[in-house]
Amino acid sequence: MTDRFASRHATLTSPAYDGFPITTSDAAPVLEVTRAIYVGIAGDLTATFASGETVTFQNVAAGTILPIRISHVLATGTTADALVGLI
Repeated sequence: MTDRFASRHATLTSPAYDGFPITTSDAAPVLEVTRAIYVGIAGDLTATFASGETVTFQNVAAGTILPIRISHVLATGTTADALVGLI
């Protein structure tokens, strides 16, 4: 298959090129710092940014892509589900 963009460097404004399911945890980090997070099932999302600051996004709608670079998605305070880390 042809990929015209394979030789281009990815930036934070580029489309995601990979993804992984996120399991919430109050201790373990996500597999890789994200470029964005897809929320499959609506709810609150408590996450720690790559900078170390922890915040709660309230009432995130299903199907939302949050363009945030996070290192952790906490189980405490997170009711959203079917989360996918985009990189």
